[in-house]
Amino acid sequence: MAAASPIKVGIVGGTGYTGVELLRLLAQHPQVQLTAITSRKEDGMPVAQMFPNLRGRVDLSFKTPEAAPLDQCDVVFFATPHGVAMSQAQALLDAGVRIIDLAADFRLQDTAKFEQWYKMPHACPQILKDSVYGLVELNGDRVRNARVVGNPGCYPTTVILGLLPLLEGGRKLIDTAHIIADCKSGVSGAGRKAEVGTLFSEASDNFKAYGVAGHRHHPEISEQLDRIAGERVGLIFVPHLVPMIRGMFSTLYARILPEAMDTDFQALFEKRYADEPFVDVMPSGSMPETRSVRASNYLRIAVHRPEGGDQLVILVVQDNLVKGASGQAIQNMNLMFGLPASTGLEHIAVLP
Repeated sequence: MAAASPIKVGIVGGTGYTGVELLRLLAQHPQVQLTAITSRKEDGMPVAQMFPNLRGRVDLSFKTPEAAPLDQCDVVFFATPHGVAMSQAQALLDAGVRIIDLAADFRLQDTAKFEQWYKMPHACPQILKDSVYGLVELNGDRVRNARVVGNPGCYPTTVILGLLPLLEGGRKLIDTAHIIADCKSGVSGAGRKAEVGTLFSEASDNFKAYGVAGHRHHPEISEQLDRIAGERVGLIFVPHLVPMIRGMFSTLYARILPEAMDTDFQALFEKRYADEPFVDVMPSGSMPETRSVRASNYLRIAVHRPEGGDQLVILVVQDNLVKGASGQAIQNMNLMFGLPASTGLEHIAVLP
């Protein structure tokens, strides 16, 4: 059942890139009432003073978390560093508030893995146990009844959706022990902070890999792929930084098993995502571009099989700040409040 009255929304940590994307999208959402936004450092500053694109659309001012009426909201988004949401989750849940965390606090069910990669103990394992991994195309039915959603990371969104049709349902189509994810992200994926590696003169006119020995998103991807496939999936994941502001391009390589050589993989992907409003399986032979999804919630996939051989190459593009973060979070909110997943999110990508 759709929400009868506006959904009262709070945002904790609204000064970063995912925070301003939440504001941009929620300000245009037909069923949302922006109720609270927090920042300790910017307490009292009008949101539109920091983000002039929101002038005339958002009239809130930043408040400290203690002063903001978060407990009066229906749902609170955490656009914060890792560790913040889990420290505040219980109090909000006790007040009847639902939670969507854009950081990693509720993504990994394996607390040992979380503590290994995020270098902090998990503050609320019982809440984590009941949380839902918020990849709508995978867990939409569970999201509808969730009180706490862990919004997926940007890289995991592209990799999991790019491999999902090949792994689910016990299918034996590809060699699951040797999958490669070669992924590239724009600089905004590093967040809105002063850091040498993201300075214009450092990131511009440059291209580099990072996290080759290990990246925080790797265990997240692996946990989900293992669950989907029902077995251990071997994945090599290499992220790269490219000199653009927003956009993500993941190239996935998988070897087709001999018994699956006659499979129509294009049809397989088209059928799997036929009812998903934001996953666009492009015509055979297509070459998706990051600009085709810029500022939109769409993820585009192209399925390639070079020379008809035994190698699949899956190309996946998305805007890392929208489908890879804030847009996907709003998809989760929509389902949690009985709305179609696409509500308020059907913006066309920006060109040029």
